[in-house]
Amino acid sequence: MQLRVVVDQPWDVAADVLAVPFVGEPTLQGVLAEIDRRAGGELAALVAFGELKAERYSSIVTAAGELRAGRLMAIGGGDAGTITRQVVVRIGSAIERRLAGRSVKTLAIWLNDLGDRIDGGVAAAAELIARGVVEGEFEPATIYRDNFKSVPPALDELILVAPGADAAAVKKAADRGVIIGEGANLARRLDNRAANDVTPEILAGEARAIAEKHGLYIDVIDPARAAKLGMGMFLAVGAGSDNPPRMIVLRSGEEGATDAAGRRLAIIGKGVCFDSGGISIKPANQMEEMKMDKTGACTVIAAIATLSRLAPGTPLLAIAPAVENMPGPHSARPGDIVKAMNGKTVDIINTDAEGRLILGDAMCYAENLGATHMVDIATLTGAVGRALGDQMTGAFGTPQAWYDKVAAAGERAGERYWQLPMIDEYRPDLDSWYADFTNTGSPEGGLVKSALFLREFATVPWVHLDIAGTAYFHKKTPYAPTGATGVSHATLVELALDGAK
Repeated sequence: MQLRVVVDQPWDVAADVLAVPFVGEPTLQGVLAEIDRRAGGELAALVAFGELKAERYSSIVTAAGELRAGRLMAIGGGDAGTITRQVVVRIGSAIERRLAGRSVKTLAIWLNDLGDRIDGGVAAAAELIARGVVEGEFEPATIYRDNFKSVPPALDELILVAPGADAAAVKKAADRGVIIGEGANLARRLDNRAANDVTPEILAGEARAIAEKHGLYIDVIDPARAAKLGMGMFLAVGAGSDNPPRMIVLRSGEEGATDAAGRRLAIIGKGVCFDSGGISIKPANQMEEMKMDKTGACTVIAAIATLSRLAPGTPLLAIAPAVENMPGPHSARPGDIVKAMNGKTVDIINTDAEGRLILGDAMCYAENLGATHMVDIATLTGAVGRALGDQMTGAFGTPQAWYDKVAAAGERAGERYWQLPMIDEYRPDLDSWYADFTNTGSPEGGLVKSALFLREFATVPWVHLDIAGTAYFHKKTPYAPTGATGVSHATLVELALDGAK
C-alpha cells in the first residue's frame, strides 16, 4: 500500500472513497458544511433522516456529488471530551472495515477534526489513523479460507488529507503508524492460527524466519538444554505433549549492550500453543479458544520485529517460552514438586495454572542474559477478564517508577491499563508444606496471587501485563473482527523505542 499526504482541501482530492471523521453531533459547520454542499446536501439529508448520527464508529457511505471522490463516507468520533489516541486508531480501523466487500483501491481520510482533539495534532492523528487502517485490513477468516467474500479492501493507496499541515512531518508519522500496524497484524495472524498448525516447534520456526528477515539474533532452547539450565517449571508444563517445548530467544542489538536509556530491556511472552489445562483439564465449552493462549509469545516476537524496522540495532531481548499443556502419560500432576531455574521449588497444585510456571523460568533466563528491566505479557487468568472485561488490561509492577514508564508507553500507544495492587498479605496463601510455594492458592484474590507468584522470579524492575481479557474478541466490533486484537504490541514497541539511539 502506498501512503500519500496531501495538504489540499478534502473536496479537491480524487479517490474512490473520501472518509470524513467528525466529532460530536453532525452539525455540518465549517469544512463539513462545504463537503455537504458539494455533495448535494447528502449529509444534511441523512442527518434529518436519522441515518447519520454522533454515535462513535457509526458510519454512512453515500453519493459524493461534485466531490472528486467516487463515494463519501462520514464516521462519528463520539463525544469530543472522550476522544483518546485509542479512539483515533479505532476510527481508522472502522473506516477500513466499513468498506469490506467493496471495490476500493484508493482511500482518502480527512484528519483535521481529529488532529484538533489529541496531543500531537494532525501528525499524531496521521500516525494513529494510518495504523488503524492497516489493523483494519486484518481478517482472520482468510487464514484458512480463500472464498471469504466480506474482506476489507486491499488498498493500493491511502491518502491522508491535512490542509495547511507540514506534509513531510505528517508523512513521517503516518509511515511509523503503518509499520506498527503491520507488526500488530503479524502478531494477530500467528495468534489466530490453529494449534495443529502452530506447535511450539513451528512457532520457533516462524520466529527464526522473522529473525532472518529482520537481522535479529535467535536462539531456540530444546528440552535437553532446558534441563541442563534447570528450567524445571517450563519442562513440567510441556511434558504431557508429543510436541516438545521450545524456549525462543530473540535479540536486537549487540550481546550485552544497553540502550540509550541505560537498560537491557527484556519482553517475555507466554506461549502456550494449546492449553487443555493438563491433568486439571478445562471444561469443553470454548476450549477451542485455547489456541489463543500463545498471544503473549506472538506479541513479543512481533514487537521485536517492529522495533527492528523502526530503530534497527536498538538493544532488546524477546523471550517466548512455547509449550503445549496437555494430559498425557508424562504430564505434570497435581502435587508434583518442580525446581525453577532460580533454585526455588514449586508445588504444582493446579496444572491449569501453567502460564506462570513457564514465565517464571523465562524471567530467570532473561536475568541470566543480563536483563535489567522486564515486562511479561500473558493471557494468564480468567479473573482479569471477569474483573475488567475486554477493553482494559490488568497490570502489576514494581517499583512504581518502572510501572509508570510502561504505563506512559501505553498512553502513547493508545492502549489502556489498570494498575492492580500486589497485596503482600495474600502471599502466605501460596505457602506449601512440601516446597517453597504453590503455583496457585484459594480463588479469592487469585488475580493478585498470580502476580505475587511471578514476583518470586524477578530481582530487577518488572511489570506484568495480564491480557487474558483483551487479547481476543469473542464477537466482532465496528473496528475489529472476532479473534486476536494485537493488544500491547504497540505498547511494547513504544517502550523499546524509549531506548532508541
